[in-house]
Amino acid sequence: MNQAHLHMLFNHFPIIGLFFGIGILTYGIIKKQTILINTAYVIFIICMIMGKATMMTGEGAEDIVEELGISHKIILEHEELAEGFMKVLYGLGLFTIVGLVLNKRKHPKTIYITYIVLVLSMIAAFLSKSVGTSGGEIRHTEIRENNTNDNNE
Repeated sequence: MNQAHLHMLFNHFPIIGLFFGIGILTYGIIKKQTILINTAYVIFIICMIMGKATMMTGEGAEDIVEELGISHKIILEHEELAEGFMKVLYGLGLFTIVGLVLNKRKHPKTIYITYIVLVLSMIAAFLSKSVGTSGGEIRHTEIRENNTNDNNE
């Protein structure tokens, strides 16, 4: 198993996990159930960890696909989008940790953190679409906007 394989293995969880977490968090807010909110928080923390693992395998994956003749321009675009996405994901992870601590202490202002987490998770989910698509375009030319067969742009 090489870095490119690990990168593809890890990169799906942050994207898919965000959507599950948003659904669970929203339902937890509506039903006012701390256990559901905490479950969503744990999912978001795992998303952050898996996002970091994805970033750690990105350079190795880049080296492999460049040897296959993939355009550095396409890879660089994906890398830049992923870096922006990860900044939001790190923020989300930090707020979820704070939220877990406040929920454990039954702090009265916990709801504010919960709403911040909901907004950050939605921003992260929105950004994940661009990151995932740009990553898919590296090897799946059929989804590129300009889907010519020329990989050396």
